[in-house]
Amino acid sequence: MNFRPLPPTFARKDTIEVALALIGKLLILQAQDFSVRVSRIVETEAYLGEEDPACHTFGGRKTPRTQAMYGTPGTAYVYFIYGMYYCLNVVTGKGEAVLIRALEPLEGFTEEQRRNKVLSGPGKLCRELGITKELNQKNLFDPGAAVFIAAERDGLEEHSHDVIHGERVGISSAGDAAHWPLRFGLKDSAFLSSPRF
Repeated sequence: MNFRPLPPTFARKDTIEVALALIGKLLILQAQDFSVRVSRIVETEAYLGEEDPACHTFGGRKTPRTQAMYGTPGTAYVYFIYGMYYCLNVVTGKGEAVLIRALEPLEGFTEEQRRNKVLSGPGKLCRELGITKELNQKNLFDPGAAVFIAAERDGLEEHSHDVIHGERVGISSAGDAAHWPLRFGLKDSAFLSSPRF
């Protein structure tokens, strides 16, 4: 199964540009039993670093948890939330990252999993795919890794996607920043974490 890896320069761009460009890309999970699960990224959120009240690095916070956000663009930032869920982000550098909010199951999933939309939410997708802190700071553009992000499969044309914009979700404590239109979704997707855009 050949997937076209994203170039290392993909995440070395403006964070909003990366959040938009990730829509339609593929998240590949290669399990130890050699099975492969393929899903399409259908929803993202941009977090803009030290000037963004909703971002973990707001005000220049540098903690053991946020260290990953200052790492190499294209690496993972995985954190634990509400004492229950992990969330997966793509680091863009300088304390900024893109949260992967929802995925569409493509291969390696049952019809029941598709009906139940098991990947429609940042915590849900990590739970379903077994993503934990072990992935933190790992390269998400390495096709040899257990989890990586790719373009369309080799031999297929990459197609364009209509993207809708909306306010970020679940960050009411961030004041006005909660209303910044930094959530992006694949238009008409049935797998968005929330229909409200």
